[in-house]
Amino acid sequence: TLDIFFLNSCILTRDQGLSYYRCMQTIRRMELKADQLYKQKIIRGFCHLYDGQEACAAGIEAGIERTDHVITAYRAHAFTYTRGVSVREILAELTGRQGGVAKGKGGSMHMYAPHFYGGNGIVGAQVPLGAGIALACQYQGNGQICVALYGDGAANQGQLFETYNMAALWKLPCVFVCENNRYGMGTSVERAAASTDYYKRGDFIPGLRVDGMDVLCVREATKFAADHCRSGKGPILMELQTYRYHGHSMSDPGVSYRTREEVQEVRSKNDPISLLKERMLSNNMASAEELKEIDGEIRKEVDDAAQFATSDPEPPLDDLCKYIYHNSPPVQVRGTNPWAKLQSVSSS
Repeated sequence: TLDIFFLNSCILTRDQGLSYYRCMQTIRRMELKADQLYKQKIIRGFCHLYDGQEACAAGIEAGIERTDHVITAYRAHAFTYTRGVSVREILAELTGRQGGVAKGKGGSMHMYAPHFYGGNGIVGAQVPLGAGIALACQYQGNGQICVALYGDGAANQGQLFETYNMAALWKLPCVFVCENNRYGMGTSVERAAASTDYYKRGDFIPGLRVDGMDVLCVREATKFAADHCRSGKGPILMELQTYRYHGHSMSDPGVSYRTREEVQEVRSKNDPISLLKERMLSNNMASAEELKEIDGEIRKEVDDAAQFATSDPEPPLDDLCKYIYHNSPPVQVRGTNPWAKLQSVSSS
């Protein structure tokens, strides 16, 4: 298969390995800290965690350029991090503080960074937006591409197929990525889709099925897909076969539609961080002590970020109507009742 080809032909340097390890371990620690803060009722509302899927975010980032574009669904913390936002800003956004990446107004599903168009709360809606970003790249002739991610749960949406058609007609430089973590909310892929070969769903668009638990497979497949798009051949589809350890969101215990044993088996046999760690240790690319030291540094970074996220002030009420318009004069915004008026202040 293509997966084996990617594995056998790719090169991993020591520096790359340590970088991927640090990236994935940071995402894992950050998500576990978010879980802890949510259970303490410090984080409220929607919160979708990414632990188990770290190789997808780390591998995609390693396979594209910083100037390329990424848009994803609401499970967005990891991509916010790989696109350059600090753990501190992400956790502060989750706790709704003014030091958050969206100044405490976006929360879990709505974080943004340069060339990252955020989490999107509407299932599947980010895919046509991603094609629009790819159209802009094509129109401007800048040689950039867009990676548009969605889950297996969104894969049956009509808007995806409309987007495939338009992207293929116009040969848009868009990599469509289905992160197949086997469950759309609480429904297994077998119960939701007549065909679970998501990489073939593009029909007239070429597709790859990739081991989404192996960061090197994801990296090499992404490089291949990015080169395909950049060369003017049009869109390509990737299905990353992965797994989430948490439930769909924090309100889902995750064990009513699958067994604890199933989750534990994936953790013990196919964990993305453990796979990379074992590969590096067995090839003498790093020592156990070295990786342990990195773990300690990450733990401190995440703990410091959590301290900031729980002590930073919430945005003041005066900020509520800021940034509605980019550069227009202040306008009156009606509050929660007709006589309460709030002043909108532009961001310029």
